[in-house]
Amino acid sequence: MPNAAKAIRRLNEAGYFVFFFTNQSGVARGLFTEDDLITLHDWMRAELAAQGAVIDDIRYCPHHPEGSVAGYLENHPWRKPSPGMIHDLMKHWPVRHQGSFVIGDRPTDIEAAQAAALPGFLFAGGDLDAFVADVVAQTSVR
Repeated sequence: MPNAAKAIRRLNEAGYFVFFFTNQSGVARGLFTEDDLITLHDWMRAELAAQGAVIDDIRYCPHHPEGSVAGYLENHPWRKPSPGMIHDLMKHWPVRHQGSFVIGDRPTDIEAAQAAALPGFLFAGGDLDAFVADVVAQTSVR
């Protein structure tokens, strides 16, 4: 995605925690394993870090009620649009609720944000850094 590392760096430099949270029903459907997913996340973090961008933490939900892999066949409270992943991150990090926000590329991301009483911004594509700059300007606590 164009300027993703620059967008994350912008947030890092502004003092925001940057979290990545994602539904990953491919685990429940048997398309890949949690180990595969963790390997991908480690690679992604390393690639971003090489560009000076830090993701502070990641949460993922491997569950789906229509999957085929035992142990993952449920509508888990972390599965977006439920706010479980957001709540867990906010429990484990000293996040200030006021001024926080969610950027997502799907309506379920925005629904999860709203369920966590956070503003959500739907990114439809393009320059992520420009989008983030606009969101920060809209949400800055003065």
